[in-house]
Amino acid sequence: MIQCKDCEFCEIGPDGRKTFKCDPFSTIKEPECITKWQLIRLDMLVASYQGMLKWQKKLAPLQDKIFKYMTREIEDMEETDHWKLDDEEEEEENSV
Repeated sequence: MIQCKDCEFCEIGPDGRKTFKCDPFSTIKEPECITKWQLIRLDMLVASYQGMLKWQKKLAPLQDKIFKYMTREIEDMEETDHWKLDDEEEEEENSV
């Protein structure tokens, strides 16, 4: 099995970071390359998901404040429109 560091599609930068130029649809040398490529992609997916979770944790307090504010606003609107409902209920009772 060829090691990625020995493959011409792997570039190692001066900081030691590896960049893979392989394409699973055209430049795969061995079946193990596809497995490695899948692991790399899965790792990238997990890293993206963790980044998204970090942002969600930062936004959670703001979202809670917005929900509380909206709940208060809706309750206030219902309270101010309550007199309309009282009149309708009285009309229904009088008509029966």
